[in-house]
Amino acid sequence: MNSLPRASETAYFHNTAGKLFYHPAGYLRMAWSAERVPVEVLQAYYEQALKLMLAMGAHKVLSDHGQRAPLVAAAQTWLTQNWIPKAIAQAGFSHCAIVDGVDPLHRLSTQSVVSAAPAAVVFKRCNTVDEADAWLRGV
Repeated sequence: MNSLPRASETAYFHNTAGKLFYHPAGYLRMAWSAERVPVEVLQAYYEQALKLMLAMGAHKVLSDHGQRAPLVAAAQTWLTQNWIPKAIAQAGFSHCAIVDGVDPLHRLSTQSVVSAAPAAVVFKRCNTVDEADAWLRGV
């Protein structure tokens, strides 16, 4: 994999859920950890992502799932019914490139979120960070 897309990123926040970076191409990257975290920690991570989107005027996200554990049902519901609508309303969230995780159960969890998310966000499932970066730069 080419590390060039990540070379000029700025680190913004981290907790046990993962790390947040801002990319000068105008999107934020969510680099998830492999740890299973409580819903409250996940929510704090997403709230920091929204703060970063607002601070930078970003409306696109690259979510690099890697080894991320599947989301529990409560987290999926909160994400689709609370955070995504709020991110659309407050930050103009419009595009999300997802680098699929390795766990098949994780992929099912991700698909549940994508299917239940508001139609205002366009999602693209990708195999690599480079593919996700190229797509986000093109939209």
